[in-house]
Amino acid sequence: MINKKNSKKSFQGMTYRELQKHNSQNRIKLSPEDQKWLKENGYKNLGWDHVINLYNRVQDFLVKYQVENLTLEELFLEADHIGNKYLTEDEIQDFQQKLAKEVNEIAEEIDRQFPQTEMEIIDFSQNTKSKHTKKRNHKTYRTTKL
Repeated sequence: MINKKNSKKSFQGMTYRELQKHNSQNRIKLSPEDQKWLKENGYKNLGWDHVINLYNRVQDFLVKYQVENLTLEELFLEADHIGNKYLTEDEIQDFQQKLAKEVNEIAEEIDRQFPQTEMEIIDFSQNTKSKHTKKRNHKTYRTTKL
């Protein structure tokens, strides 16, 4: 017969007390409105089931905060990363090839509609035509159009 007192329960590698401490530390990081919402909706830091439910809900709030602070580019990258979890390597590679083809076609269309007729050459030599007073650590250059 197994003695229940000797077999400790754990949740995600944390004991009951560690989980309570973790909840208390992370709950402080939440906004006052979210802390109030947790209290009003009965999320407690007492009892295994309540502690686990509180842990999960606090984690949801923290993830929401992280998403709110992301830039648009980071959001697109995160969405792409999440979407790739459900695809096979072949599907990902096929998508990347199609994307590269589309990007090249768009670049060619832009070049066709906005041709670059002038070339610009930057001369970094020290001999410039203008006689500016030389400042320390100041580089000068001239551009010529062909």
